[in-house]
Amino acid sequence: MIDLSTSIEYLKGVGPARADLLKKELSIFTFQDLLWTFPFRYVDKTQFHRIADLGPASGDVQIKGILRTLNLLGDGRKKRLVGKLRDESGVIELVWFKGIHFLQKSLIPGKEYIIYGRINDFNGNLNIAHPEMEAVGVANPEEASTFEPVYPSTEKLNGKGLDSKGRRKLIKYLFDQLIQKDIPENLPEYLLSKVRLVNRFEAIKNIHFPPDIQALEAARNRLKFEELFFLQLRLLQIKNRRKGAVKGFIFEKIADYFNGFFNEKLPFELTGAQKRVVKEIRKDMVTGAQMNRLLQGDVGSGKTIVALLAMLIAIDNGYQACLMAPTEILAQQHFQSLSEYLEGMDLGVGFLSGSIKGKKRKAILEQLKAGEIHILVGTHALIEPWVEFKNLGLAVTDEQHRFGVAQRASLWKKSKPYPPHVLVMSATPIPRTLAMTLYGDLDVSVIDELPPGRKPIDTIHRTESYRLRVIGFMKEQIKLGRQIYVVYPLIEESEAMDLANLMSGYEALQREFPPPDFQLSIVHGKMKAADKDFEMQRFANGETQIMVATTVIEVGVNVPNASVMVIENAERFGLSQLHQLRGRVGRGADQSYCILMTDFKVSKEGKERLSTMVRTNNGFEIAEADLKLRGPGNIEGTQQSGIINFRIAELGKDQKILQTARSLAQRILDHDPELEKPINQPLKQFLAKEKTKNRTWSRIS
Repeated sequence: MIDLSTSIEYLKGVGPARADLLKKELSIFTFQDLLWTFPFRYVDKTQFHRIADLGPASGDVQIKGILRTLNLLGDGRKKRLVGKLRDESGVIELVWFKGIHFLQKSLIPGKEYIIYGRINDFNGNLNIAHPEMEAVGVANPEEASTFEPVYPSTEKLNGKGLDSKGRRKLIKYLFDQLIQKDIPENLPEYLLSKVRLVNRFEAIKNIHFPPDIQALEAARNRLKFEELFFLQLRLLQIKNRRKGAVKGFIFEKIADYFNGFFNEKLPFELTGAQKRVVKEIRKDMVTGAQMNRLLQGDVGSGKTIVALLAMLIAIDNGYQACLMAPTEILAQQHFQSLSEYLEGMDLGVGFLSGSIKGKKRKAILEQLKAGEIHILVGTHALIEPWVEFKNLGLAVTDEQHRFGVAQRASLWKKSKPYPPHVLVMSATPIPRTLAMTLYGDLDVSVIDELPPGRKPIDTIHRTESYRLRVIGFMKEQIKLGRQIYVVYPLIEESEAMDLANLMSGYEALQREFPPPDFQLSIVHGKMKAADKDFEMQRFANGETQIMVATTVIEVGVNVPNASVMVIENAERFGLSQLHQLRGRVGRGADQSYCILMTDFKVSKEGKERLSTMVRTNNGFEIAEADLKLRGPGNIEGTQQSGIINFRIAELGKDQKILQTARSLAQRILDHDPELEKPINQPLKQFLAKEKTKNRTWSRIS
């Protein structure tokens, strides 16, 4: 048997220097790491093309023919080696610009070769530059007519012979030494049979060296299921154990504060979704276990009111609550809205951030410790060690993906004898499949309807030829007393260009909307905070009709009178960002509009994003589309969320596999919570082994 935990340097053909490079470039430390670095695509070498059938769009092709001529042409930097390959149907040119000396020695005119490469069209003549070549009779018969794996590589790896071809040889050599027992099965027989999966050894072998497309698909399905199944099993175990082991405060009373606010101060009737979520939270708070609930809701769905009602339950039971937001502007907005809601209710609402200093900070900290502040709103300053509560019973975090796990966990330590109940809120709608992965150990509540009276925002896509009509529409809206946002993209790599774009756009708008009839505000990231706040305040007060801005207005600005959002170069924004920007309008009773301005030329993916925005206002539908277009790693916030970098699973494409994996994991744990039954021993042993090896799993929470 071969121990797959053996250091990679001991594999034949590697050695210390190459091992060091594999570790640095690809985090390949052991034999197992090498096997679990999967190909990202495959070259179909089962098909041979006839030269006469090739065209400029043929792409990668495999041809078998006789090398007729080989000539060195040009001189100096223009030197190149040119060969002519003939099959029974025609002739094609082969060209090399590098390694000419070696190729002149090794390639023999008159011999038959199998060549593989990409068709190029050079001035109407087809050629293949730097093709892979194997002499017929020399080529490994197992490698010919197969799906050849292609592995991720880097310049440094290529320079040391560890390119895709070099690694293929290493993996092939390793597999030649392995037997089935070297890659033990980690799924019970009943599960393999139920889901119709191939065994683990076969899956690993065929992911690297599939004999045909069917074997490759079977290998992929097996490895995707395994990856998603064990993640869900682990998350569900954490969730079950937390519910059983982590005790929480029992909030049985619904008394004066909750009832007084609900009956007399609530500014509007709660939606059915809001009522359902409040019931779910109340139910959690009386179980005697710590609540860990994710509250998801689209822009403007009323999450803050639900969070406030949860805080009032804590206060009715003699405890304090806190609300932590990732930025000062968002925290200030929460503080102002909570203060307005609770005006006249004899409740202390405090604000704490890094900018609160000296006597003011000291007074807040003293009032908090004495229990005079019932609700503390703030930034990550809340988790500093000198912030002491008298009795914290509920911790709410907003836009929680912007906080690290350690930051959120430090709020737990501020409460005794039990940790506080936890409510985490997200205004970035997350597809169900992604939520199951990111927050699989939390209970999830979704507010999936908007308050009554909110009209859907009318979204349209317009190109430059419509510019004058868009300007005319903006003037009509201003005459009706409405206000308008005009947003320009700001991407770090091209900040100078984008700022120039913003300024030229601002100047063009000033010509179309001249003072004194019109007033414009401008806000961008290069401005001082005080200037930014001044301009935002002018717009909020109605002193300016148009706010020209970069995406700094994405969160933290609430102007109900603003009814038009014009997004310039809309094709440069992601779906999530477009949806968040659109959410800045539609906050009042008037019909609101979002106009997506683009150039005439837009990429296929850009067109898909724009048509999705025009088609729907539903944030969850948009998030699903975003997941399919970009994958989970690029969706806003997931980079900070502890999301696992999957080796093979793709959440955008593998939703059915994920749902099957989760429901089976749930069923197994319902009947065998600690995996004690003999038939589940492979699962228990593998989880224990992975937990010590893969620390990422223990960070998911």
